[in-house]
Amino acid sequence: MSDAAPLPSGPDSTRVDRWLWAVRLTKTRADAAQACRGGHVRVNDRPAKAASTVKAGDEVRLRLHGTTRIVEVGHVLEKRVGAPIAVRCYVDNTPEAPPQAALPVMRRDRGAGRPTKRDRRVLDRLRSDPPPAP
Repeated sequence: MSDAAPLPSGPDSTRVDRWLWAVRLTKTRADAAQACRGGHVRVNDRPAKAASTVKAGDEVRLRLHGTTRIVEVGHVLEKRVGAPIAVRCYVDNTPEAPPQAALPVMRRDRGAGRPTKRDRRVLDRLRSDPPPAP
């Protein structure tokens, strides 16, 4: 990866909504500002308004679409850049999500009609019993 293009020059600090948009963590700058207004953005463990500044080395927590992203600012940008460059401007410290337990799925033959009362009881029992521990 020695042929990687150099990062574009940027200021020492910039607004957090502008940075979130520039590194493609949000689709639009308005989405980033709305996340800040809703209290879903924290910079260095402090609630951030849209105009809060970020600089290299800051930790940004963003909760968007039910997931929390924890990133460390590596390079400050003000203009939106392509995805390959954007991912080089931050270090993603988001912990991995725990694996989901696979529940057994009961399949019925096509055209078998509605489940019988006995079938419904078996389904209810499968759904209510906790899965066996590995």
